[in-house]
Amino acid sequence: MLTSDIHPNKQLPDAIKYLYQIHAYLNDLSIIDSKLYHLILLRASQINGCAFCIKMHISEALKNGEEQQRLDQLIIWQHSDKYSAEEKVAFAWVEALTRLHPQTNYAVLRLALSEYFNEQQISALTLLTSMINLWNRIGIAQH
Repeated sequence: MLTSDIHPNKQLPDAIKYLYQIHAYLNDLSIIDSKLYHLILLRASQINGCAFCIKMHISEALKNGEEQQRLDQLIIWQHSDKYSAEEKVAFAWVEALTRLHPQTNYAVLRLALSEYFNEQQISALTLLTSMINLWNRIGIAQH
């Protein structure tokens, strides 16, 4: 019988364990600046509307030394002078991979990324964004 709450962690604990391992691996690589790492997680969670994740990532970012004003302005990052060009390029990548508009020119975005990040870092940004989108969808599915 189907219940109103279906929790993949209870039903498929090994799958969730492996997802945590991937996320931990990306964190342990330390090839993305730790402040940017947390901002990426927060920005994707904002777009996806995962309230639990937003609260968690704000808390984690603050513990990591992020400034409250930068967290407050993340939703309007394009119009804020609180972020570096490198961060803004990363946020554009996160938004493109989270919103998935058919007209997005990913080649242009990758070229912009390559001005600040090497291929390993771009790969890590891509996987990190993909993972947080996955976690957001798992979280939202449980509400």
